[in-house]
Amino acid sequence: MCVVQLLLWIVSDPDSVDVQQIRDSHVLAAMSHPLRRRLLDLLKLDGPATASVLAERTTSAVGNISHHLKVLAAAGLVEEAPELARDRRERWWRRPSRGLSWSTSDFVGDPVGDAAEVVSLDRQASLSRSWLSDLETEPTHWRDAWFTNETWVRLSPAEVMELSSRILELFAEYTDRPTPDDDAERRPVFLFARGFPAQP
Repeated sequence: MCVVQLLLWIVSDPDSVDVQQIRDSHVLAAMSHPLRRRLLDLLKLDGPATASVLAERTTSAVGNISHHLKVLAAAGLVEEAPELARDRRERWWRRPSRGLSWSTSDFVGDPVGDAAEVVSLDRQASLSRSWLSDLETEPTHWRDAWFTNETWVRLSPAEVMELSSRILELFAEYTDRPTPDDDAERRPVFLFARGFPAQP
């Protein structure tokens, strides 16, 4: 069984109240669209926003963003934040939970589960390629700070699950902490990890 938790939404306890467990393929399908996935990322990382702000951040038309927000809302992945509106015309949107999680065992034989995993993999590869293409223009301190690691090990399924839990705990140390007030430059950093059987 693989449990997928997304981007910087990773928390140490996937059964936490603040993590939405996805078991409905309609909900998984709603988030398995590249732009909707990006909207979820932005609302997680930057907090509530209007369709206009999200359109500017994604260089998309406001009408297109509004449509995708409605799809996400129908799936329970975003909700309105009416208390932030300055008037009746202004609509703010937020994530109702910090994390999203699903298990591949809940979607065996369902093409939506496969599509969701492909969207995740494409997003990870796209963000990695984008970073590498911009690497030469980045300041030295960011060029020196980034990392990539890979290794081969022989593990049992139980050991793979244990390793996954330890990685999630480490991610959670950084995800769950309040941002330090120390004037250090902080940028959004994309973290992901995968572990699966393969042959060299």
